[in-house]
Amino acid sequence: MKKHLLTLCFLVFSILMVQGQETREIKVESASVTNGSVTIKGSRVPYKATAGTMPVWNEDGKAVATLFYTYYERTDVTDKSTRPLVFSFNGGPGSGSLWMHLAYTGPYVLNIDDEGYPLQPYGVKQNPHSILDVADIVYIDPVNTGYSRIVDKETPRSTFFGINSDVKYLADWVKTFVTRQNRWQSPKYLIGESYGTTRVSGLAYELQNSHWMYLNGVILVSPTGLGLDRSGPVAKANYLPYYAATAWYHKVLPADLQSKDLDDILPEVEKYTLETVLPAIAKGGALDPAERKAIAKKMAYYSGISEEVFLQHALAVPTSFFWKELMRDKGLTVGRLDSRYRGIDQTDAGERYDYDPALTAWNHAFSPAMNYYAKNILKYDTDLTYYLFGPVHPWDRSNDNTGNQLAQAMLQNPYLHVMTQSGYFDGGTDYFNAKYNMWQMDPAGKLQDRMSFKGYRSGHMMYLRAEDLKNSNEDVRQFILKTIPPKDKPAKYW
Repeated sequence: MKKHLLTLCFLVFSILMVQGQETREIKVESASVTNGSVTIKGSRVPYKATAGTMPVWNEDGKAVATLFYTYYERTDVTDKSTRPLVFSFNGGPGSGSLWMHLAYTGPYVLNIDDEGYPLQPYGVKQNPHSILDVADIVYIDPVNTGYSRIVDKETPRSTFFGINSDVKYLADWVKTFVTRQNRWQSPKYLIGESYGTTRVSGLAYELQNSHWMYLNGVILVSPTGLGLDRSGPVAKANYLPYYAATAWYHKVLPADLQSKDLDDILPEVEKYTLETVLPAIAKGGALDPAERKAIAKKMAYYSGISEEVFLQHALAVPTSFFWKELMRDKGLTVGRLDSRYRGIDQTDAGERYDYDPALTAWNHAFSPAMNYYAKNILKYDTDLTYYLFGPVHPWDRSNDNTGNQLAQAMLQNPYLHVMTQSGYFDGGTDYFNAKYNMWQMDPAGKLQDRMSFKGYRSGHMMYLRAEDLKNSNEDVRQFILKTIPPKDKPAKYW
């Protein structure tokens, strides 16, 4: 009997020990609150930072996932009704919010050099250009990015991983956050980078039409195609201005062109692209051979690669070949997401580089900095891996109508403005196609007074270059200030 009693006690003790063990999972609801200050444009800005998680619910009110967020509030502002609130998203899909959080608009930025290259020791420093002086900011990690996770394993992954499902659950989450924080009166803004532009374009429409939350502005940083048609000749022609910008940066253009400033070169190349290259590619095999040769020669003049290469590709040189070809004779490749960056491959032969030297440099700097920042500055303790790029595939890309949805939101809401920011050396989401987006969203020219474009001499994450960190934040700051209407001005068309 005594033996059986001892065995029973041992089993109970073992069960209690297992139940008491910590598991590597995120809490559905959590918050770590810290206080800090940052000097912006010479003035001290005190703030409260809340790093935590908040649920995603299904239609039955059950928590099926939880999103990690960081919320910065300026603490010396008492009237929140007039204080702008910015929701910040990155892209991927599958990318955490750390990129813009720790390198662009937040109170801290990476410890990197003035051109964006990693420095040791890894870490962060205060950001004197943050927009926290004019707006509170929420950085959001969608499901399976950053520290955000699915908590109900029975919920289909399609609930989260697709263009339209992503927008639907995030809109509900944003609405709940605004309600909890009592910010319904505040002017509201969305900023998204890369695939995040697809996300915020759809969100602007979903928030407005399903949750009746009307925005003042949407900022598109290095935008994707937004579901707008870029197929056929457009897809082949529109990269020439980007090629010209990259060749200019690496000083491989002919001397007369190289001696000009980039601002003088690009309008010329854009005009040639629209008026000559695009119709030439549209003609295909019907293009006169002599005309084809003349156009190939001119494209070579603008791009730094040979006439022969353009003829071999029927005037449509793929971006992947360009990254390998431009500096092949020097044994170097150029980056996709930022073509200022150079890399080396095992061999100089081939049609595509071995890796993107820009993305490699960024991962090098961001990962240690985010892990340090979360634990030491935000005081958020977890054993979870922070997913720079999380498991979100397969991703349903069907029925992408986000560009037109954003345009519809603008048509319905006279307060809503859109600003596009692009780096001239971005080969992943190039600046000229970003302009093309704006033209197609507004074919009749009715929205032009509420759409603006800003270009920078850097790449996909233009803010990694010190000069553009200052300039791009100032552009966001002025955009916010200019898109808050005077008190009692009605939202109507005259």
